[in-house]
Amino acid sequence: MELVFLLYFLTIIFFSYYFKGKKYFSNYSGDNHQLFSNEKNIPLVGGMFLVMPIILINYHNFFYILIVLSIFILGLLSDRKVIVSAKQRFLIQILLIFFSVIFLDLKILSSRLLFFDNLLDLFYFNLIFTSFCLLILINGSNFIDGLNGLLLIYMTIVIYVLLDTEVKLLFEGNDSYIQFLLITLIVITALNLSNLLMLGDAGAYILSFFAGYLIILYHNSNPNISPYFFITLLWYPCYENLFSIIRKLKNKFSPLVPDNNHLHQLIYQRFSKIINNKVIANNVSSILISIINCIILLLAARYPYESNYQIKIILTSIFLYTSTFFILNSNK
Repeated sequence: MELVFLLYFLTIIFFSYYFKGKKYFSNYSGDNHQLFSNEKNIPLVGGMFLVMPIILINYHNFFYILIVLSIFILGLLSDRKVIVSAKQRFLIQILLIFFSVIFLDLKILSSRLLFFDNLLDLFYFNLIFTSFCLLILINGSNFIDGLNGLLLIYMTIVIYVLLDTEVKLLFEGNDSYIQFLLITLIVITALNLSNLLMLGDAGAYILSFFAGYLIILYHNSNPNISPYFFITLLWYPCYENLFSIIRKLKNKFSPLVPDNNHLHQLIYQRFSKIINNKVIANNVSSILISIINCIILLLAARYPYESNYQIKIILTSIFLYTSTFFILNSNK
């Protein structure tokens, strides 16, 4: 098995160089939000390399495989500009997520708030709320993928923290596949930081969906763990999306249209004034944000059972994000 995994990693590296040399699956479309690298032919193939490791985690579930592949194809069609309309893409996302919540029996069971838990007991409310959370996560994750390695490092930390926390194992006997996914993420991250590939929408969609899927399963299997611990694990991409929606609506701008005013982009713009090399400025910005998020998630993992502790971390993280945004935005 180890030999098969090693060959797969070598295959990832080989095809990354090959696709870039041949300028296949190029990332550049001329959109303003794609101007954060200094090359126009970086292949959007990271998602292709994640499909197999993610499917192997739960390969015996037909609906799981079908949904992962469907979400990947939607992202691929977006990357290839087959689906250009953001509204069409979002509507298809809604259908796929509703399908996944129903057929994979995904439910958010508890918030530790009596009134809201009573609502969660209602089938249709739970269906809508769980789907809403997954949609926020997927689109927020796609937003933070604007810098090299940012989403990849974040989700790698999330999965590691889940596995390292004292929670019930979900896929007993599949430990090697989970390790395979983690090492694949590390390999792809290294290639992404080297500007040899990008995740693209396809990669961002399936990676964030898998993280959300995994966390919901952990939440349901470990009712003693605070639900706010799981919220803390995904606070950054979710808050990025919610904050972006509010910001765009306030400025009378469509929330579905990408822009260059996200926090990670403001941080990049600040570093690009100091560092002439775009790739280095990109990576420095990403690593700085990742270090801060790593500290937040590791602190959260210390007391996963304590809701008050988790709420304090969430509020502190939101305050840090919001205040940093307004400081950088006012001085750009």
